[in-house]
Amino acid sequence: RCVVLRFLKSPPNQNKTSEEILHHLQNIVDFGKHVMKQFFGENYVHHGEIIQLPLDFVRQLCLKIQPERPESRCDKDMDTLSGYAMCLPNITRLQTYRFMEHRPILCIEIKPKCGFIPFSSHVSQEIKHKVCRFCMHQHLKVANGKWKRPSKYCPLDLFSGNKQRMHFALKSLLQEAQNNLKIFKNGELIYGCKDDQDCVSDWNELARHLKPFFFPSNGLVSGPRCTRTIVKELIHVITMTLLSSTDACRAGDMKTIPVSQGRSYCEASAFNKELVRNGKHKMESSGLPRGCLLYKILQAQMLDMLDIEGLYPLYSRVEQYLEEFPEERSTLQIDGPYNEAFYEKLLDLSTEDDGTVAFALTKVQQYRIAMTAKDCSIMIALSPCLQDECSEQRPVVLTSKSRFTFSVSVLDLDLKAYESIPHQYKLDGKIVNYYLKNVQAKDDPVMSNLFKENDDCTLVLHKV
Repeated sequence: RCVVLRFLKSPPNQNKTSEEILHHLQNIVDFGKHVMKQFFGENYVHHGEIIQLPLDFVRQLCLKIQPERPESRCDKDMDTLSGYAMCLPNITRLQTYRFMEHRPILCIEIKPKCGFIPFSSHVSQEIKHKVCRFCMHQHLKVANGKWKRPSKYCPLDLFSGNKQRMHFALKSLLQEAQNNLKIFKNGELIYGCKDDQDCVSDWNELARHLKPFFFPSNGLVSGPRCTRTIVKELIHVITMTLLSSTDACRAGDMKTIPVSQGRSYCEASAFNKELVRNGKHKMESSGLPRGCLLYKILQAQMLDMLDIEGLYPLYSRVEQYLEEFPEERSTLQIDGPYNEAFYEKLLDLSTEDDGTVAFALTKVQQYRIAMTAKDCSIMIALSPCLQDECSEQRPVVLTSKSRFTFSVSVLDLDLKAYESIPHQYKLDGKIVNYYLKNVQAKDDPVMSNLFKENDDCTLVLHKV
């Protein structure tokens, strides 16, 4: 059985006691088990279990893996003092069926990011109702030197359910993976970023790795045509698995938020701009099947009903209450326990503010869930299977020359910190202001045509 051990990490000189570490890990497990499983379903969430290891083994392990850790992660020390760790299945090699134990495994990790445009009336800048957070943030990240160039990927295309838009989104991720796409073969990274600037993005090299999966009889000629064909097959397989439903579980008692509340496309999307250049102004949105993981992730993301601008005053209300009554922090379950009672409180989707701390707290907790869903990772594990091995019990996806059994999982489900809300508020302002000043301000004829087509013209008169 192939497993992953996860240890807590913290900045130097901020060592926690063994009891604090155990409590923290227990919170992570409970949150996955009692909350995120309710949203996404049994088959998609692997919450793991806590184990205790000999300290000598932990120290030796730490020394062994330290040289392998990405530079950006080395600002935090791995916990080697408590001996506690989380034991999780290795999703990059997830074996769902016994007969496949020695088959090669391909695993695609996608961090889809936020799949909707804010529909809240609290939004102060109109641009936020037109351009998605991811597309705006790209420009600030490039300006800050995090990435060399902006990605053409737009989350709204992936979450559209429209296969043409989804294909475009996935191709854009493959062209500029950043930290939003990784591909593993038998558990080893073969494509994507190990660190912020260390990107492996050679399509020919990727095609060489993938050829035995998609064209096992080796009947495909080599060269650019071969590479394009293999990448096309990969995109097809990812799309079909993302639209599939491998879990009959509905999202608990969660009432769904109508996706139609928000705009279904982003004006900055490269796919959208291409449509406009070709004289088309209608963006097709097929909608996601209700049972698929993307739909469930989008529903959890849309718990951010007020946007950070509407949420921040409510956070301040909770903060003010905690200043007066600090002993109430545990009663309010801000730091756990993340149990069934915590989940039940998330089911209230009302947006009518009655001025109470209870209302403010519910919206704050929903926002934290939404932020977790906006930053989660989808793992798609694929393994080739022969026709006579496939049955109705096993999900199967077909390509032109091969067939795969697959499993879809979701990772990175630690609840976002309550304390991070002020940072999110400031970051939101930075992203929007940078975009308005440095991107939208530049005269883009395509965008200005788009505005003429799609929006009423508003004349603003200033006193002189």
